[in-house]
Formats: sequence, structure tokens, C-alpha cells
Amino acid sequence: MTIRACVVTISSAAILLSAASACSKPSSPSSPDKPLPPLNPRADSLESGFGTMDRLVEAAKKEGALTVVGLPGGWVGYKEIIARFSDKYGIKVTSIAPEASSKQEIDTAARLKGTKEAPDVFDLTLEVAVANAKLFAPYRVTGWADIPDDVKEQKGRWFAAYGGYMSIGYDPRKVPAPASYGSLVRQGTVVALPGDPRKMASAFDAVMAASLGKGLPDAARGVGLFARLKKGGMLGQPDRATAVVDWDFMNTARAASGRGAASWRVTIPRNEVLASYYMQAINADAPHPAAARLWEEFLLSDEGQNLYLKAFARPARVEAMEMRDTLDGDAAAKLPEASGDPVILNIPELDRAKAYVTAHWGRLVG
Repeated sequence: MTIRACVVTISSAAILLSAASACSKPSSPSSPDKPLPPLNPRADSLESGFGTMDRLVEAAKKEGALTVVGLPGGWVGYKEIIARFSDKYGIKVTSIAPEASSKQEIDTAARLKGTKEAPDVFDLTLEVAVANAKLFAPYRVTGWADIPDDVKEQKGRWFAAYGGYMSIGYDPRKVPAPASYGSLVRQGTVVALPGDPRKMASAFDAVMAASLGKGLPDAARGVGLFARLKKGGMLGQPDRATAVVDWDFMNTARAASGRGAASWRVTIPRNEVLASYYMQAINADAPHPAAARLWEEFLLSDEGQNLYLKAFARPARVEAMEMRDTLDGDAAAKLPEASGDPVILNIPELDRAKAYVTAHWGRLVG
């Protein structure tokens, strides 16, 4: 799979993660004159299993429940997204292991397999989605054509819902605006990652953003930067940092919180733009298959995509929504600006980089 082929031109709102080819008209459900298909809660599309959204909603309401895993409320607006879905459709949403990593989501499903408590849906990093595709049910949401081809499995076993750019959040009262990741190596600066890059995807991606050179990743370069920060006494914890390398939706949410923009700003270094999507997938053994499919339809609908955007994440269907004037312009205007071609690491690049970080981080950074 080649992912970097999904290169985009940044709009004035700096939110385009999708390619122009992804903006064709989405498939539509059965027309009023077309016979409705037999109801099939485990179908691979709205049209083939339900015919209309009303029938899908009815089937999901009969199930009455949905179980999600690995969705912390403070991550890309999931607290509001879950509440909105539940209120809109009258479906009880149970959130289990909210702090679980992508790999732990899969482990949780394996442990609960065959029980009513098993998760119905997943929210995963690309590599975990690809590695576990056989565990997922194929389903193409109504807006399928709007999702970039390079971030969806052909049959619908996994597909992107949202993403972001790696960024630097910083306190302008204590440090100047960083022009690059390399400029963080400056006495008086305390830099932090959101966690251990050997264990946490966002921290690993922060190292890989710092590794970019002329659009090419080099894990050794990224680890080397943080080794210099560590050696100079400039690497610390987020609660005491003057600069944090994290996804822009996390840093922007921090700026919009109690601290406010006056004491926390966000920048994306020019020509060092690392982008990543998070994938949706339906458990092939989902206890609530219709509710699982309705959840995915909701997340990829204009309403769901704008809820991600409200939480500063970048919707997978953003370009199509811009063209159709269904994007929340006010929310889009609050995202940090970016310039340069976003880089999305492909699976071989991820594998090589993770092997290097695992082998060298402890010795060089600790």
C-alpha cells in the first residue's frame, strides 16, 4: 500500500487531508421506486442491507445498544459525539477501556469475543487496522466516495474518519515561535512528548515529525533530536513544558481551554508536516451489528464530520464538504495554518521506524 500518494494542497483553512479525486458524488440508498432489500444487519452497505436510512435506524433502535472501546472523552470530541449519537437515536452507548491503545482495543475484543460486552466498533491507527483487517466486517458508508482511496480498504473493512497534523504547542511568554522542530533545541525551552514513543502512537508520530527532512522520514534523525534535548536538560513532562509536540487537535484544544490563546499557541513547522488518519472498523462479531453500522454512518455524515472539526480534528470528507458548502467554516477557521505537502507514512516506513525507535530510544533518550 502506498499512502504518500495522498498529497494535497493546503487551503486557506489549512484542513485538506483528502485528494480532489475523493470528491465524487457519494452513493445513494435505494430510490422510492426500487424494491427494498431483505433486512440484513450485517450487510456491507446501507443500500444492500437496509435500502434506506430509516430502516437502518429502526434496526439499530431495536438493538438499543452500542459498545465502543478506546474512545476517551477528551479525544477529538468523542464525549460530545457519543452524547449526540445517543440522544439522536435513543441508543445506549457503553464505553469500555476508554484509554486503550489501538492494539489494546483488539486485545479487548479478543478477550470479550462471544459475549454481549464485546466492542461493536473500533477507532484505530492505520497499521493496527491493516494488521487486523480479517477481524472486521466490510461496510461502505454512504459517503464512501468522499474518503481518500489511500486511507480505506477496498471492501470497507477499515476507513478513515478523521486525522490531524503533528504540531508544536508553545508558551509565547517563555519561548519564541519555533520555526522548525530543530529550533526546539534552545536553552530555556522545556520540550515534552505526550508519552513514551515506544508505547504511544501520538508520541511516536511526534518523533517522526521531527525526523522529516525534505519530506522524507528518518527515525534516526528524530530520535537524535530528542537525545540532544535530553542531554541538554530540555526534555520534560507536559505539565511543566514550555513546548509540547503533539497532534494539532490536542494542542489546539489545550490553547482553547483554561489557558487560553494568550498563553498557549500552536504552530506547524513549514515543510515539516506529518499527517495521519485514524481508522474506523466494525467488529465482524459485533453484538449490535445494525447499531455499529449506524454509528459509522453518523461519524462519516456531515454532522459527525463537523463534530470532529469542532474538536479541531480534520475530517476525512473535508474536501467534498467544502465543495458542497456543508463544512462548518467557523470551526475550520480555528485550525492552525500549515504549509507544504503533508507526509503520511506508509506501512513499510512505519515498520522500519518503529523498529529503530524500539531499539534505540531507551539507550539514547531513556
